[in-house]
Amino acid sequence: MTDLGPVDWPTAPLRTERLVLRESEARDRTAFIELLTSAEVHTYLGGAHSRDELEREMPEVPGRRPVSLVVDLDGEMIGQVLLRRVTEHRRPAAVGKVDLGYLFLPRVWGFGYAREACAAALDWFAGVHPDEPVVLTTQTANARSMRLAAKLGFAEVERFHAWDAEQWLGLRPPGTSWG
Repeated sequence: MTDLGPVDWPTAPLRTERLVLRESEARDRTAFIELLTSAEVHTYLGGAHSRDELEREMPEVPGRRPVSLVVDLDGEMIGQVLLRRVTEHRRPAAVGKVDLGYLFLPRVWGFGYAREACAAALDWFAGVHPDEPVVLTTQTANARSMRLAAKLGFAEVERFHAWDAEQWLGLRPPGTSWG
């Protein structure tokens, strides 16, 4: 996956009622390691990363790539939202489109933060790329992610088998609002 083109970052942090979406900072490194080593977070993503390996290899300021936004609640990182151009995908319908990804720490699940943060990122993206659809892939077994995709306006394009599980590919057409 590559960057989004001429507009890689919001010009200022994105703000919602409760959250700030911003570039990563050195203070986020510990939260990134917690997020990437959590077995719970990676249940549907092929398994958690090794803590020792991440401690050694993660840069001082992690997650610095277009558009990788730290989700900040009261000055603390609780998750990450990603928008990436798909250059390779198991499904041709996704290639060339922008893909929405997100990870949140388990302690903040169930409070609507993922919906709020993803909606803000999608709204920003629609403002700078109004004619582009967005795709999202998740395992059908991930009920939380499936519900979030529906709330954000993604509609099923297809289901397919990959990574030893049934996957769901959804598309959010340009001009879609979330509810």
